[in-house]
Amino acid sequence: MIVNTLRFSFRDGTSEADKEAVLAAMRRTASTEPVAFGTVGRYLGDPAEGFTHVYCAGVPDLAALERYLHEPVHIDGDWLIIPHLQQLTAFRFSDDPDPDLDARILALHARKVEMYPEWGRLLDAIPGPKGPFDDGTA
Repeated sequence: MIVNTLRFSFRDGTSEADKEAVLAAMRRTASTEPVAFGTVGRYLGDPAEGFTHVYCAGVPDLAALERYLHEPVHIDGDWLIIPHLQQLTAFRFSDDPDPDLDARILALHARKVEMYPEWGRLLDAIPGPKGPFDDGTA
């Protein structure tokens, strides 16, 4: 299982309707075929960190992760989601013992950025580091 977790907050001035639209888009993404489990909700950690919400999705393996990254629902949702994010950090973990798994995941993300360069630019526009890979990819 590969689990992708995003902590995020909304940009100042984001309306409640836009916040709900973003969370709904995330829930749709977390419900796509490659996703074994997913959830979206309030961040319950230290408020001083500045995060307000969390997205978590687990996919069974690398093949499912590749399908997940290119799901039309995921890609379409990102165009709505990303412009509303003020802060985003990602971390991933897995029970897969493959010592090269992290490099293989990074290669999938790099390929997505190559295929969708505007998507990569949108992610780069979110202030601050995006996570341990600093690629910000959802």
